[in-house]
Amino acid sequence: MADIRFVLPGSDTITLDGRTVDKLIRAGDGGAALLYLYAIRTGGALSVSQAAKIFCRSEKDISASMELLNRLGLLKYDETRAPAQKDELPEYTADDIKHELQNGSVFSFLVQEVQRRLGKLLTSDDLIKLFGIYDSLGLPPEVILHLVTYCIDENTRRYGPGRVPTMRYIEKAAFTWEREGIMSLEEAEQYLKQLEAKRSLTGEIKTILQIRDRELSQSEKRYVHGWISMGFSPEALELAYDKTLLKTGRLAWSYMNSIIVSWHQKGLHTVDSIRAKDGVGAVSQKKTPNKPATSPVDELADYERMKKFLEKMKEE
Repeated sequence: MADIRFVLPGSDTITLDGRTVDKLIRAGDGGAALLYLYAIRTGGALSVSQAAKIFCRSEKDISASMELLNRLGLLKYDETRAPAQKDELPEYTADDIKHELQNGSVFSFLVQEVQRRLGKLLTSDDLIKLFGIYDSLGLPPEVILHLVTYCIDENTRRYGPGRVPTMRYIEKAAFTWEREGIMSLEEAEQYLKQLEAKRSLTGEIKTILQIRDRELSQSEKRYVHGWISMGFSPEALELAYDKTLLKTGRLAWSYMNSIIVSWHQKGLHTVDSIRAKDGVGAVSQKKTPNKPATSPVDELADYERMKKFLEKMKEE
C-alpha cells in the first residue's frame, strides 16, 4: 500500500510544542491526548461532566485522563472552580407517581419487584426516590433491580442479615452507578467484579499495614484505593510500608504515599523493579560465623566426663 501523507489545513490550526507532544506520546493514553486537544481548542476551560457528555465516556474515565494530564504538568485544577454539584433528584409530586402507577408503565412492575426484594411496602417518599432514579437518572429497570440487590447484599455484609437498606442509601448508590456510566447488566456485573477485587486487595493491604479490628477511615480509603488504581500489588506496598517504618517509626500515611507516588512517577510498580531501580527491600544477609566442627575425639571426651559426673552423683 502506498504511503499516504496528510497535512493540516493552513487556517485555524493548533500548535503544540515538541515537549508537550513527547509527553503525550510517552503517556500512551489516546483518551488523555484527545482530551488535551479539546481543552486547547476550547481555550483551556473544561469540566468532567461536560467532557463526559462530549466524548461519550464515563466521568470516572474523564477524571482519570485529567489526573494523568495534571501529573504530566499539562493541565492544572482551577482553584476557584465552582463547588461540585450535589446529588439531588428533581422534585416529583405524589400525582406524578400516581399517574405512573395507574397507566400500566414499567415503573409499576418495578415498584412491585423492589418491594418484594426489600420485603416491605414503599412509603410515598420511597416511591418518589425510586421514580427519580428511574426517570431522572435514566437507569434501566433491570439495572435498578440489580442495584437494589447489591445494596441489600452490602447492608447484610456490614450489619448482618435482617437489616434492609433505606431508599436514601439506594439513591446514593444510584448516583454513583450513573456517574460510572452503568446502563446495562453487563456493565453492572463488571463494576461489581471490580469492587470485589478492590475490596479483596484492600483487605490484604490492611493486613500488611497491621490494621485490625476496625474499618479504614475515608481518608485512609482514598490513599489505599489510589495505590490500587496506580497498579501496585500488596507486596510492593509492603516495601513502602517497611521504608516508612524505618524512617518514621509508625504508619505515616502522607510519607508512605509520597514514596508510592515517587515510584509511580518513575514507572516502578513491581517488587523486582522497585528493588532494582530504587534500592529498596534488599535485605542484607548477615553472615553467621561458622562454628568450628566438633571432632569425634572431643565428643567422646565430653561423653566420658558426663558419665563420670553422673556416677559421682549416685555415690553421694
